Order: sequence, then C-alpha cells, then structure tokens
Amino acid sequence: MINWFKIKLQYILPKHLVSRLVGKLASAEAGGLTTALIKLFIKQFNVDMSEAKFPEPDHYRTFNEFFTRELKEGLRPICEDPNQLAMSVDGTVSQLGDIDFDTIFQAKGHNYSLTTLLGGNPDIAAPFQGGKFATIYLSPKDYHRIHMPMDGVLTDMIYVPGELFSVNPLTTQNVPGLFARNERVVCIFESNHGKFAIVLVGATIVASIETVWAGTVTPPPGQNVQHWRYPKDSENTITLAKGEEMGLFKLGSTIVACFEPEMVEFNGQSSGDTTRLGEIFATLKD
Repeated sequence: MINWFKIKLQYILPKHLVSRLVGKLASAEAGGLTTALIKLFIKQFNVDMSEAKFPEPDHYRTFNEFFTRELKEGLRPICEDPNQLAMSVDGTVSQLGDIDFDTIFQAKGHNYSLTTLLGGNPDIAAPFQGGKFATIYLSPKDYHRIHMPMDGVLTDMIYVPGELFSVNPLTTQNVPGLFARNERVVCIFESNHGKFAIVLVGATIVASIETVWAGTVTPPPGQNVQHWRYPKDSENTITLAKGEEMGLFKLGSTIVACFEPEMVEFNGQSSGDTTRLGEIFATLKD
C-alpha cells in the first residue's frame, strides 16, 4: 500500500515546480544552513566523503557544489586497453542487453521505444536499432559526473521535454516508459568503431543537467524538442577522450547508453550490480 501511494503521488505532484524550487535552494549560498544540510545528507545517504577531493562539508558554498563534488585524483583509474570501454559513472545497473529492434527493456512488464528515448526522430534512432543498451542508476550517494566510455566526436545534442518522475528502482518497476517520458538530454557521438549515444535522464528534484560543451542545458526546460548539430571535421569539432568528463547532474538520476549493432559486448554485468567509473564496461567486437 505504501509503495502504491508513493507511485500515485508522483502523478499528482507538480514535479517541475518542485524540482525548480529545490534547484533554487540547492544553488543558494546559505552559510551554516548549507553546511548543516550537507552534513544531514551525508548521514542520511551514507555518503563516503573520504573519496571526495574536498572531504570537509564546510568546503562547499552551495549544496550543488557538494552534490557535484569531484573525486580525489587517481581514485577511479580508467581502463587502458583501447579495445575496452570504460564505465561512465558510479551507480547501479538497472538493466542492460539487446535493443529488440526499436524496443528497450525497462523492467518486468515494461518496455519503451528507442526512437522516443532519443527524441522521436527515426533517422537518429536507426543506427542503434538491434544494438545494445545499458541503463545505470545514480543514487543520491553516488558521484554525479558522467564520463566518456570511449573516444568520440560529438555530432548531435537533443533536448527532449518531459515529465520528472523519480528514477529510483520502485518507480522504474511501476511507471510505464519511464526513461522515454522523463525530461532528458541525448548526446550522440561517432567513434572509429561506430556510433554511441549517452542519454542523461532527468528526474524529480534534478535541478540541472549540464554538458561540458554547452553548460546548463536544462533548466530552462522548454516545451519543444531542441536539436543541436555539431561539425565532425572543422576547428570547432568537439572530441572527447575515453574517461574525459562529458556532463553532470545536479541531484541524481540515470543514464542510458546505446550502441550500434555488432559494436560491443558487455563485460558480464547484470541488473543490480554496482558500477564504478573507469572499470571495464564492455569490449569492442572485432
């Protein structure tokens, strides 16, 4: 009954309004109050501050600075083998496996459309149909910066407006099409081995999604799909190396990574496995 109520409440609450208000509070420099909130959060979610570049709570002027904290240098070594992809985030595997033509598995009884996830353009989705996907959940205690699994050239960024349901395991198991209905930022890259996409999915009280090349993408949220294209062969080409930071969440969420068919094989992970940035994520096929 309690879980049923938690799900139904999400349909009723003004999720965008709540999320933006929380975002305002998280960006406020409130001195001792900010420090007290950070300490409470650390205790509540058992955050391991020994991994942080700056472990003292009073170092952070705002809650957002704390939430997007950097890790100590060298703490997450990036796998060096050029034939292996690096895990992009600290988190937990929600699901991963094959894309069944245009269908991605969310949870028992729930699938969603790849094309819808990537913004509704069939031409954008076509290269990934029949490929591989991995959905990784970032909990409140996790490191919230996203890094590149392999070298890539940015070709497209798409902002897709949508809901802001929670993306925790309970909601994932009960809200149909969750990741294809929440607000999200789709990043498409080309590599020497094929295309890959990293989708940054928003959620309740996620105050902001940012990329390193564009800064804050949302908010402002907007009501329409927005599509930016980037040159592949010019002085303005955006190339990011394996392990390099590509974006971040201000408050936690989920990423969905998609790969072309016959491009990669995952490294034996399964639903519920803990992930760590830089560890072996997948292996390139010959």
